[in-house]
Amino acid sequence: MSLRALPLIALPFILYNILLVFAGGGNVDDFFRVPLFSVPMIKGATWSFTRGDLVLFVTFMVLFVELIKATYTATSSLVEHGRSMLVFIACLIEFLVVNAAATSVFFFVMLAALIDVVAGFTIGIRVARRALHIGADA
Repeated sequence: MSLRALPLIALPFILYNILLVFAGGGNVDDFFRVPLFSVPMIKGATWSFTRGDLVLFVTFMVLFVELIKATYTATSSLVEHGRSMLVFIACLIEFLVVNAAATSVFFFVMLAALIDVVAGFTIGIRVARRALHIGADA
């Protein structure tokens, strides 16, 4: 099995759930608002990087890699798209059923999983059409 067949979009989903374990049963929103570090700005304001920001940062980086992976036309990419769909369905079910997942951070993780599924199939179809078109000219 190729590493490209593994949906990396599952990493933020797993990261969020691991952080939920450390949240302990308290207020999840407050847990994700805890700053990891702060940076003083020129005008005197302070920018804080929170746990929720970390999850979103990982989500955006993984989504970027997933979009690049969508341009490959191997058989494993079809399997990867199917597994990405399963990750999105798991995110959707957790968002609707689990109270601790009803946060904006998790909503954006779920939205990234949806974008990965839709963009993966769309880009995959476009690349396959282009490959067929180029192959027809040869």
